[in-house]
Amino acid sequence: MKIAVIGGDGTGPEVTAEALKVLKAVAKLEGFDYSSTDYDFGGERYLKTGEILPAGAIDELRQYQAIFLGAIGHPDVAPGILERGLLLQLRFEFDQYINLRPVKLFPGVETPLANKGPKDVDFVVVRENTEDMYTGVGGFLKKNTPDEVATQIAVYTRKGCERCIRWAFEYTRKRNNPKGKKLTLVAKTNVLTFGHDLWWRTFQEVAKEYPDVQPDYNHVDACCMWMVKNPEYYDVIVTTNMFGDIITDLAAMIQGGMGVAAGGNINPDAEGVSMFEPMGGSAPKYTGKNVINPIAAISAMSMLLTHTGQEAAGKRVWEAVQVVTGTKMKSQAAGKMGHSTTEVGDLVVEAL
Repeated sequence: MKIAVIGGDGTGPEVTAEALKVLKAVAKLEGFDYSSTDYDFGGERYLKTGEILPAGAIDELRQYQAIFLGAIGHPDVAPGILERGLLLQLRFEFDQYINLRPVKLFPGVETPLANKGPKDVDFVVVRENTEDMYTGVGGFLKKNTPDEVATQIAVYTRKGCERCIRWAFEYTRKRNNPKGKKLTLVAKTNVLTFGHDLWWRTFQEVAKEYPDVQPDYNHVDACCMWMVKNPEYYDVIVTTNMFGDIITDLAAMIQGGMGVAAGGNINPDAEGVSMFEPMGGSAPKYTGKNVINPIAAISAMSMLLTHTGQEAAGKRVWEAVQVVTGTKMKSQAAGKMGHSTTEVGDLVVEAL
C-alpha cells in the first residue's frame, strides 16, 4: 500500500503523526506492508510560493492508493482559497464522488442529546461529492454596484445521482444493520422541483433493484429535526452535496464534536484514489501545544485501511479507539482529555 500524507496546517501535522503511529503498529500486528510519502501542501507553502498544488502534483498523487489529510486552514490565508485549491481540487480531479461520514457516538463520549447513548447514535451519511453548487457554475452581473446580481447554479446529472445512490444502497446492504436495512434519501423535493426531482426519480428506480433495503425519504429540514430528536431512526442517509455538507456538521455535534468525527472522500473504482481526513479544522490556537484530540484522525486512518483492502486492520483500529474513549479519556475537548495528543496515540496503540 502506498499512502500520500498531507499534514497540512495548524494542528494537522500533530494529529496526522498519531494516525501514522497507529498505522505503523497495526501494520506490524496484521502483517501488511505500506509506504508513506509526506507533502507540504497547505497554507505555509502557499504563503511562500503562491501555489497550492504545484505543476505535476495531481499526476504524482495519482500513483497512490490513498491520501491522508490532516487539516487545511491558515489564519493568514483568506477563507476559500485553500479549500477550493486543495480540497475541492482533489475531490474533482480524482472523481471522489462519495463523501462517507460514519456518525457513531463512541463509549465515554458526551453528546448534547439528553438521554441518548452509543446505541442511539450510530448511522452513516453518504454525501454526493462532485456536483451541486460546488461545481462553480455561476457569476456576477454589475459587480460592486447597487444593481449587482450573483448566481450560483446547482448542477445535477443522472450519472452523478445514480452512481451515488447505487453505492449507498450497496453500502446499506453490506452494513446489514440488525435493526433493519434502511436507506433514507434526504432532499427538498417540494421546493427544489428540478434537480431534486431527478434525485427522487433516480432513487425510486434504483430502489427496485434492492428489495432487501427499505427505501425512505426525508425533507432536509425534517432530517435536521429528527436527527436531534430521534437519531436512532437512521441507518444510512444518502443526500446531495450541499445538504450533506450541512447535516454532517450537525451529525458531528451529536456524536461528540469535531474532535471525534472522521470522513472519507472516496473514488470506489479499483484504480481510484481516495482521501481520508478528520473533520475538525486546523485549530491554529492549539498548534504545538500537544493538547489537540487525535481521535478523529486515527478514526480516519481506520477508514483508510478499511477502504483499501485492510478490513481487519481497520476494524482493529476502530475498536481500539472505542476502548480508549470509553476507559482512558476524561473528555474529547482539546486540553481536557486527561492526556496529551501523543499520549492518546500511545493509548490507542496499546489497545490494538
